[in-house]
Amino acid sequence: MRLVVMVSGSGTNLQAIIDALHKGDVDVDIVAVGADKPCVGLERAEAAGIDTFLVPLANYPEREQWNRSLERAIANYNPDRVVFAGFMRIVDAQLVERFAGRIINTHPSLLPSFPGAHAVRDAMNFGVKVTGATVHEVVADVDAGPILAQVAVPVQSEDTEESLHERIKSAERGLLVNALAALSREVNFDLPIEEQS
Repeated sequence: MRLVVMVSGSGTNLQAIIDALHKGDVDVDIVAVGADKPCVGLERAEAAGIDTFLVPLANYPEREQWNRSLERAIANYNPDRVVFAGFMRIVDAQLVERFAGRIINTHPSLLPSFPGAHAVRDAMNFGVKVTGATVHEVVADVDAGPILAQVAVPVQSEDTEESLHERIKSAERGLLVNALAALSREVNFDLPIEEQS
């Protein structure tokens, strides 16, 4: 399964995929890592010998131009899946449609609860005792696509937003790797079966 992974920050989800790949836990080929700004995630990809590309939003006067440039950059690699692994930009409906059913995202809550940019804070403010992480398919509406996998994370009485978010991110990394492993098996089922001679 050919992956393009999109990052915006530290790239810990990307590193989890790279580590799982090296251990043989997931059957994928990371054909490229892209970002919207220079970041540690790109450095992790370069250190692993993976192609990288950068499409900075600041370089485009119109958001639509940025979306088209990003769309072309991703399409150049002909991915089976596009993984938004800590990618902190909302893309437009045209880009989503171009890769319909192939973009997956991680989110630090048990969707459909607490969508949006402040999911951990919102969960704590609401007083939930359990939150978690979700891997979902990306659709035009933010955090609204079909749910592929979830993991629960208990909220502890001493938690701060930061400590809870760190535990969620730790659980999210394993969840993403497991979801990709399951998706890669589905892709492999579509391959023709060679006849035994």
